Amino acid sequence: MPYTLLFVCLGNICRSPSAENIMNHLIAQAGLSDRIQCDSAGTASYHVGSPPDRRMAVAAQRQGLTLRGRARQFTTADFEAFDRILAMDRENFNNICALDPAGNYRSKVQLMCDFCTRHTLQEVPDPYYGGSEGFNQVIDLLFDACEGLLHDVNQQLATSKML
Repeated sequence: MPYTLLFVCLGNICRSPSAENIMNHLIAQAGLSDRIQCDSAGTASYHVGSPPDRRMAVAAQRQGLTLRGRARQFTTADFEAFDRILAMDRENFNNICALDPAGNYRSKVQLMCDFCTRHTLQEVPDPYYGGSEGFNQVIDLLFDACEGLLHDVNQQLATSKML
């Protein structure tokens, strides 16, 4: 059974699909596509069914990535379906946790920037209303966070194999 990751932002057209696609790229490079699976979702339903934002796709293309996927909204079923849920910012984190008032799944929810090793930002900024530089910054930040996350997941998988 593969280890599952869910990346969550507000509308699921900029940050979370970028994180999903970057992570899938890194997972494939590491030869772990059969062991780790990714998805993304948004806390809001604004863009359900939409492809990733065109400006985000351009920024990803500059790094050699093609953004794939269609926006969907986060649901309570995702708590059971995923091993880790990665929120792009504190507001996303709080919105996810609000759907779990008993706190049964709280240990699965983490902030994406907690895995950065080169950047010091605590949250992935939403580039939606900004210029192209914001999209480039988000791609760079997410590469850093995804590399750290993959290292963390690899350690967890290695440890669980030893049990």
